[in-house]
Amino acid sequence: MTSIQPKSLIALISLAISAFAIGTTEFVIVGLLQTVASDLSIPVTKAGTLISGYAAAIAIGTPIVAAMTSRLPKKGLLLILLVLFIAGNVISAISGSYSLLLVSRIITAVAHGVFFAIAATVASEMVPKNRQAQAISIMFTGLTVATILGVPFGTLIGQEFGWRATFLAVAVLGIIGLISNWLTLDRTEANTSKLTISDIGRLIGNPRIILALLMTALGFGGTFALFTYLTPILETVSGISPENIFWMLLIYGAATAAGNLIGGKIANRHPVKALRWVFFFQLIALLLQMVLLKNSAYLSMIPLGLFAFMMSPGVQAYIVSLAEKLVPSAKDLASALNISGFNIGIAAGSALGGLAVDYMNLLDTAWIGAAMVLAALILSIINYRLDVKQKLF
Repeated sequence: MTSIQPKSLIALISLAISAFAIGTTEFVIVGLLQTVASDLSIPVTKAGTLISGYAAAIAIGTPIVAAMTSRLPKKGLLLILLVLFIAGNVISAISGSYSLLLVSRIITAVAHGVFFAIAATVASEMVPKNRQAQAISIMFTGLTVATILGVPFGTLIGQEFGWRATFLAVAVLGIIGLISNWLTLDRTEANTSKLTISDIGRLIGNPRIILALLMTALGFGGTFALFTYLTPILETVSGISPENIFWMLLIYGAATAAGNLIGGKIANRHPVKALRWVFFFQLIALLLQMVLLKNSAYLSMIPLGLFAFMMSPGVQAYIVSLAEKLVPSAKDLASALNISGFNIGIAAGSALGGLAVDYMNLLDTAWIGAAMVLAALILSIINYRLDVKQKLF
């Protein structure tokens, strides 16, 4: 079997460094939710919109900006996006109000979404076909390592020096990512084939693409119904002190990194075939939280983290491969739409989790997330059967 070449591996690690910075700024707010809410004198559920609003901005902005920039050289576009990302985090750091903080999060979010969409296609183009999911998982490892190191250390910085210091630290991470991408990515030419309205229509009107996007959204929604409110749950339900939240997030993050790499390995040949099992075990892990978070919180972090993002490389590799077969000219846009799917799911999961926090019990976020994952599981089975019937893989 053809392996990933050293030059490509270095470039993938460079993309992972940027993904680490981006993942930190998206998810660190989870650990700082109470701190931000107290400092800005807003309810914790309103602070939660800094997560759901970020996700909504990615969902709406990513496909629009990706379509508008489809002819730009990919390396240059990635560098521009990182500059915007850095600027957004600097504005977050100087924000004195909820409104300005939300605006800065929206700026950062759009840069985030398009970066991941383009980086995923760049990663898949660096390697042989039978290594595409693995290449994407290496790039996405930066995102999961952000949950191991970025989120807990960002939370620690926020607790010690104030949440604004966390966003300044993320801006520095963005600068490191910018330099590493500039040095290691090959220069690319502008795309000569223009993305047409017809291409966009064929993509978003294709039932197979829609089913794949729904599967992505529901799978991620299931994770974030609980994850968005993990800190309040750990403090209120599990009785974990604020000083020990760092260690809980560290365990969770280590499990997500392992899950992401496993997800890439098992999804190389036929992503959706593996995703059926990933969603099944994610469903079980979420249901277990209704017992584990009350009785064994530290243990609960392992299955919760392991299956939280195991789907990531599989769903991204699947949509890119599916688009290559069904609408080849719109492959980059398909990748962008899937990033939107991630974040529509995050916004929906966060919103449904917020309803549980407001009107039910904090632990009801677990079964709400499990219900979303069950729907993703059903769609993965349907997608697999359609792939076999149409002989696409």
